[in-house]
Amino acid sequence: MSTPSEPGPAAHHRSEADPAAVVGERRRLINLAYRLLGSLAEAEDAVQETYTRWYAMPRRQQEAIESPAAWLTTVATRVCLDLLGSARARRERYVGEWIPEPLPDRAEWISGPVGAGRTGPADPADWVTLDESVNMAFLVVLESMTPAERVAFILHDVFRYPFAEVAEIVGRTPAACRQLASSARRRIRAAQAPTAPTAGQAGLVRHFKHAWEARDIPALVDLLDPDATMIADGGGMVGTALRPVEGGVHIARYLIGIADRVPGLTLLERTVNGRPGLVAQHSGVTVTVAAFDLNDGRISRIWAVRNPEKLRPWSED
Repeated sequence: MSTPSEPGPAAHHRSEADPAAVVGERRRLINLAYRLLGSLAEAEDAVQETYTRWYAMPRRQQEAIESPAAWLTTVATRVCLDLLGSARARRERYVGEWIPEPLPDRAEWISGPVGAGRTGPADPADWVTLDESVNMAFLVVLESMTPAERVAFILHDVFRYPFAEVAEIVGRTPAACRQLASSARRRIRAAQAPTAPTAGQAGLVRHFKHAWEARDIPALVDLLDPDATMIADGGGMVGTALRPVEGGVHIARYLIGIADRVPGLTLLERTVNGRPGLVAQHSGVTVTVAAFDLNDGRISRIWAVRNPEKLRPWSED
């Protein structure tokens, strides 16, 4: 990663306990927690817990903290580490495949962006910076890392914290943190194909949408990599494939089967985690959000999120 998602060390060294400055850290903390957890709901809970601990301190204790921003970052990161540790056990019991929670572009957020009758961001989804560190392929690779690798990598490579500061936050030596981040980078390099230009991906996703709507199996197969994989996440709450669907032909047939079983399905081109994707609606309700990854001009991976609990930013309250 070459561009920090939000200001890191510069914000980290504020020395004011001013209430407005403390509240102003919320956006950065939400950005950090979402990348660490892959879940907007859990990120919101982690940041809320961080602020609960801050406001539980007496005023004199707050004023004695040299850098409130550093304190908030440390606590939020440690809360996320605890959640990452327990998440592994929870996901072993998860029904089917687990996919990170998808995020819309703020201009496409169905509940309405800032300026559409709202005076400020009412939901953390409005505050997450959509860059390459939140595309679905990247988040899926992060899920393969140990909690320590993920934290060291996100803090250093994405948010640009020096390893000395990362070490203070996670309670390890700078050398250990450097090794963790290096291991995480190797995972990223091994798992990710070269990124396709957004315009090219948008065109491919549009052709895919049209082929699906036309129930054109040969056209779908032509757009899919022969070794493509589709993973769906229903969380046991809605019907979906519990295991990955592998191979372009099988994916095409599976998708046509869905179109036949669910007449009236509407497909919309939307930005999903900063990349072109598709949203499926039925009777005006968002039922699926699909993210895509490309390889050599074809779709190599599809992540279809159907768990209603993960579609909150895409749905009317």
